Amino acid sequence: MMLAALFGLLWLDHAAQQWTTDYRPGGIGAIGLSILLILIMPIAVAELAALFAAEKVRPRRGIAGAGCILFVVHAFLTQFAWFKPISTSTLALLVVFIMLATALLWGIMKRTQEAIHAMAGTVLASLYLGGLAWFIIALRVKQAWHADGTIKFAGSTMTILMMLLVVKFTDIGAYFGGRSLGRHKLIPWLSPGKTWEGLICGIITASFMGALCAPRVSQLVWWKAMIFGGVIGGIGQLGDLLESMMKRDAEVKDSGSLVPGFGGILDIIDSPLLAAPFAYILFSLF
Repeated sequence: MMLAALFGLLWLDHAAQQWTTDYRPGGIGAIGLSILLILIMPIAVAELAALFAAEKVRPRRGIAGAGCILFVVHAFLTQFAWFKPISTSTLALLVVFIMLATALLWGIMKRTQEAIHAMAGTVLASLYLGGLAWFIIALRVKQAWHADGTIKFAGSTMTILMMLLVVKFTDIGAYFGGRSLGRHKLIPWLSPGKTWEGLICGIITASFMGALCAPRVSQLVWWKAMIFGGVIGGIGQLGDLLESMMKRDAEVKDSGSLVPGFGGILDIIDSPLLAAPFAYILFSLF
């Protein structure tokens, strides 16, 4: 069901760009992807807030959820020429707005207790979820040119699908590699099930998946795609370990129970979220 919904939204994302070519040269990108992130961000905020509560940090869920959605909308707007001159200043203003909105809420309630915790937690939740999600949309709509005016890179639905496949096939390769070859624990105090052998197998699997996706990604040759796959696959594992650290601090096994067999939304998106900014940088270099 998750895969059907994901591929359906990615199809909508691709189709919507073709449908909107009359309104903008090349069409409007990231419509379906933005819808997906806008739908899941409030749920992810609620799960992250539950983890933070273990340390008595209680972000304002409404403000953090709105902040995450605004990050997604901001990244979506960066594809339009009229928005580009103000994109940097509005992004900085958004971060300040989230903090000030939380402080204003405390002022309206005439409270000072835990105000610092609330502001810090709300900003952290917004940046961790919305800030990283910004890079997913920004990568989808990204366009870069060579000095001679020829296209260097153009983001597409396949670019995002490649990143997701690379990250998830790292998990698959690490799982089977760890079960068959695993001998040396990666970080036993944090994630006792992970091994160095599993990680290496996962990165190799991700590299080959990157090479398979290369023909359908703009201006990406196979050997660059293999580098991309290995790097992003490894970083995706760091995203999983980062969430494991938060869950251990909160003394819970999963971030939620919304998705049977997987846990919560955070358990699904933790790796792609952390991989997104590095994918954005790598595609900028390639």
